[in-house]
Amino acid sequence: MTAAPDTRDPSRPPADPADIAHVIAPPPLIYLVPLTVALLVHGWRPWPVLPGRWPHLVGPLFIAASLVFVLPALGAFARARTNPKPWKPTTALVIEGPYRYTRNPMYLGFTLLFVGVTCWVNSVWPLFALLVVLPAMQVGVIQREERYLERKFGAPYREYMQMVRRWI
Repeated sequence: MTAAPDTRDPSRPPADPADIAHVIAPPPLIYLVPLTVALLVHGWRPWPVLPGRWPHLVGPLFIAASLVFVLPALGAFARARTNPKPWKPTTALVIEGPYRYTRNPMYLGFTLLFVGVTCWVNSVWPLFALLVVLPAMQVGVIQREERYLERKFGAPYREYMQMVRRWI
C-alpha cells in the first residue's frame, strides 16, 4: 500500500492548530441560521413586534447602524493586514478604527443587523432567537477569541482589554 502524495505547497509552513481561536462556528452563521429559522417560523405564525409604519422606519435605521460598525472594522483588519475570520490565525492586534470604542465592532454590527431585519420584517420570533445567539457568541466565540488573543499578544492585549469595553 502506498501513501498519497503530499500536495501541500512546500513554500508555506504547515498551519499551527494552536494558532487559532477555536470558535464554535463562523460568527455570521451563528447569527444567520437562528435568524433564518425565526423568519421561517414567522412565515408560519406571524407575530408582529412594531405597530404601523415603525417597521419600515426602525428596521433600515438599525441596518444602516450595523454598517457603521462592520465596514470600518473590516477596513481596520485590511489596514493591519490580518484576517478577520476568527477561525484563521491572527497576525496583528487590531485596535484602530471602531476597535478604539468596542472590542467587538463586527459582532455589534451583526447584532444591529439582526435587530434591523427583525424590525423590518416585524416579527418577535427573531428576538427569541437572539436570546440564543448572544450567549452562543459570548461563550463560543468572544471568550475563546479573548483567550487566544491574550495568549498570542500578552500584555498589549491585556492593556487593550482594560481600556476598551467588550461591546460598548
